[in-house]
Amino acid sequence: MNRILTIAGSDPSGGAGIQADLKAFSALGTYGMSIIAVLTAQSTQGVDGVLPVPTEFIEKQYHSLYKDIKVDAVKMGALANTEVINCVAALLEEYPIPFVVLDTVMIAKGGHPLLVEDAVSAIRDRMLPLADIITPNIPEAAALLGCVEATTEEEMIAQGKALLALGPKAVLMKGGHLEADVSPDFLVTNDGVERFVSPRIQTKNTHGTGCTLSASIAALYPEHGLSEAVRLAKAYIDGAIANADKLEVGKGIGPTHHFYRWWS
Repeated sequence: MNRILTIAGSDPSGGAGIQADLKAFSALGTYGMSIIAVLTAQSTQGVDGVLPVPTEFIEKQYHSLYKDIKVDAVKMGALANTEVINCVAALLEEYPIPFVVLDTVMIAKGGHPLLVEDAVSAIRDRMLPLADIITPNIPEAAALLGCVEATTEEEMIAQGKALLALGPKAVLMKGGHLEADVSPDFLVTNDGVERFVSPRIQTKNTHGTGCTLSASIAALYPEHGLSEAVRLAKAYIDGAIANADKLEVGKGIGPTHHFYRWWS
């Protein structure tokens, strides 16, 4: 069983962040572990507060795991500020993990910022070169590049290539924000561009979709390699979104259904 680590923020409502990652790891047959880098107070109705964990304690969590358990892949999510970003980057440099997924999460589904503005440059300069794959949506890609948001597939690909030039080994440009009948994603690597298309599913319950997708890629990569991991991860998240309305959780933007393949 592959051992997958998430370094991200805690979502007490269970739909995103650490909690969503651990559900995805379990659903995909891997052993999940977590290092909490950020505490949030949030529900399906929005984020009420964000509290970064002291960097000394992030280091303590990392060292405790690293000296005991072999980690096959890591997914990183909300890292809050420059201090946390630099701390996690230094840990990965000194104590490397074979496969690194970076979800460049900056804003919660309801619009609350999860990354302070001056930390965007730290993500770009410190974390992108350490990542085997990053998974930005259209607004996140624009923020990292300091440009306007893509409005076409051609612009998405161009921005993916520009992000690739900043150091990651691969970029998965997510097209959920694109105004189109389908949701196109593009896997951009030095070997070329691969297009993945998902249907647009009519539901408001999409809390944690980005977290779950990046976590799924981390879980699937050790067995399947990059392209197949992306394909399988997208198929899994499509099913989780399609079955989201079967859950009755909260009054706002509800979570996806991580265990739709097993729960009747």
